[in-house]
Amino acid sequence: MTGDSLGNGNNGKTAALEADREAVLAANQRLYESLENNDLEALEDVWLSAADADDKGGVVCVHPGWPVLRGRAQVTRSYLLIMMNTEYIQFFLTDVEVEVQGDVALVTCTENILSGGEAEEEGELGPLVGGKVVATNLFRRTPDGWRLWSHHGSPVLTSGDDDDDDDDRG
Repeated sequence: MTGDSLGNGNNGKTAALEADREAVLAANQRLYESLENNDLEALEDVWLSAADADDKGGVVCVHPGWPVLRGRAQVTRSYLLIMMNTEYIQFFLTDVEVEVQGDVALVTCTENILSGGEAEEEGELGPLVGGKVVATNLFRRTPDGWRLWSHHGSPVLTSGDDDDDDDDRG
């Protein structure tokens, strides 16, 4: 969009919307950085605070293969378990889309995940595993900025059989 000087007020709305989009993207990035850095305190700060959510409700999280988790206590515990049982994790986000409607923002993305377990021998890198998850992250605007309200991750199932089928076509 190019700027115009008609003074119709749309430029201010567009600039505010773009600023919101950038702030939401930054909050979304903090979620993944806190996991990569194994920083539970930073991760807790990404989510709605205790003023907006308690230990029984207010936030919702669904990790791939897990039941629905509700409340800060369950959500925080789930990330603690993930951090304790993951030696290495890195996220490469693709297909990131942001939609802002007032005080709510929706981010969808594909989490291309590289993770590793414990090494067999001290000082060596453990086995690395790749995975793909489609995620939906719902944010709310708070006095402290955009905070995560809900995260839902769903695994993307892939099969090598599809490639074989392409080779059989004549």
